[in-house]
Amino acid sequence: MAYDYIIVGGGSGGATLAARLSEDPDVTVCLLEAGGTGKHMLIRTPAAVVAMLPGWGKISNWAFKTVPQKGLNGRMGYQPRGKALGGSSAINAMLYVRGQREDYDGWAAQGCDGWDWDSVLPYFLRSEDHQDGEAELHGGAGPLQVSHQKSPRPITRAFIEAASRLQHREVADFNLGDNEGVGLYQVTQFHDTARAGERCSAAAAYLHPVMSRPNLTVITNAHATCLSLDGKRATGVHYRVGKQEKHVAANREVILCGGAFNSPQLLQLSGIGRAEDLAPHGIEVRHELAGVGQNLQDHLDFTLGYKSKDTDNFGIGLRGTVNLAKHILEWRKTGRGMLATPFAEGAAFLKTDPAIERPDIQIHFVISVVDDHARKLHPGYGYSCHVCVLRPASRGTVTLASSDPMAAPAIDPNYLAEDSDLQTLIKGAKMSRDIMKTPPLAAYEHKELFGIHDGMSDSDWEQIIRNRADTIYHPVGTCKMGVDDMAVVDPQLRVHGMQGLRVVDASVMPTVTSGNTNAPTIMIAERAADFIKADATAAQ
Repeated sequence: MAYDYIIVGGGSGGATLAARLSEDPDVTVCLLEAGGTGKHMLIRTPAAVVAMLPGWGKISNWAFKTVPQKGLNGRMGYQPRGKALGGSSAINAMLYVRGQREDYDGWAAQGCDGWDWDSVLPYFLRSEDHQDGEAELHGGAGPLQVSHQKSPRPITRAFIEAASRLQHREVADFNLGDNEGVGLYQVTQFHDTARAGERCSAAAAYLHPVMSRPNLTVITNAHATCLSLDGKRATGVHYRVGKQEKHVAANREVILCGGAFNSPQLLQLSGIGRAEDLAPHGIEVRHELAGVGQNLQDHLDFTLGYKSKDTDNFGIGLRGTVNLAKHILEWRKTGRGMLATPFAEGAAFLKTDPAIERPDIQIHFVISVVDDHARKLHPGYGYSCHVCVLRPASRGTVTLASSDPMAAPAIDPNYLAEDSDLQTLIKGAKMSRDIMKTPPLAAYEHKELFGIHDGMSDSDWEQIIRNRADTIYHPVGTCKMGVDDMAVVDPQLRVHGMQGLRVVDASVMPTVTSGNTNAPTIMIAERAADFIKADATAAQ
């Protein structure tokens, strides 16, 4: 079979792009997704992320691991990524955060013309159907439903009040370009009556409503194994369904939307990348491109945990089990209650030094005890505070672990390679603990967890961070956009030196945005749709 456009990966980028390109009935679009349809109840129920995130059974989750991390005392990190239509937007905390104005102005300053804040803002607005309707800085007619939280818990309000007592300003909206302050996250959650309270993944927003278009073919459980190339032109994709090897041809373009791990891996499997990365696996270099798999950036996260006697949050025990049926009924009837929670209800973007220009740490206040990505469970009730470095200096890589296309890539975030990241995280951990110990939040504490205590030195903080820190799930940069020697794609997201090949996902970010990365990835795909349509028109 042949189609005008083949999209590899149905995550936030791929789902958005497939919907936008197939708006034109005169073009044909084929979307290949390695996972399932992204429609099952665990995905639709926000609180059910606790069943998918840990990776047991790999339910809609690639459940990748990193190589041993020198900066984390040799530990292997855990990297959950969504494996279904909707990608990681199907298993994330639903947090809608655009980042800071300076993030995008910085991209433009690096040679990515047209990616400054003022240029990208219209694409954020175009994607968005905000609960409050259209406004100067919010969209009201897009596919992606963005809501205020349905039922934030009282303990989250205590977190906000505690931070306010420490002179951190309360903020109602973290999507205006200046994030500094504390408040509640907005979420990608349905606010319309029919599906109120359900997760609004990129697939639920963009793709599921248009699956019946005759010019759109979506193939799930299809694992791409390599690109077919004719010289420097991408002509199609080889993929596997079960044990069957298949191929689909592209008349116009192949577009990779596999994310920061899978997109560079597929390029390398196809012979596009650095010779030193391909030769050990016996892969012929078809196109030398130095930046493929380089420039990996991620937000390293450190968690404070507390046990509490308060039972009006998410806990493990007899009372929670007994109340589960009530919570299910409430959610199904009203879209509210405990099952509507994103878990990470409270937000803060803070400066570790008053002299710096903008926030350099992000806090997620979570209404449960989270230990090792919920892979270690604590009976009873509690809460957590996550802190991450927003603009890490450390850079890592994604390379091939094997020439087997079904094998996971070798992921090396190179956490804490730069001492500045460690020092910022220590300051951020201290600031977060100060909030935890401030009334009215301090009243909820029964026991502090994970060996954290009063009087810790910076050396003590360093050791506990190296022993416990891990990702907050924002890997980007491995197919960076730009015009320098390490850029993989140009500002229109076309792979340098190739024809008919683009990358449209978080891997193209030259630097990670100052916050959660789902909303920016959707924005990137919205922009890419315009680029692709413009190129097709110019070619006619």
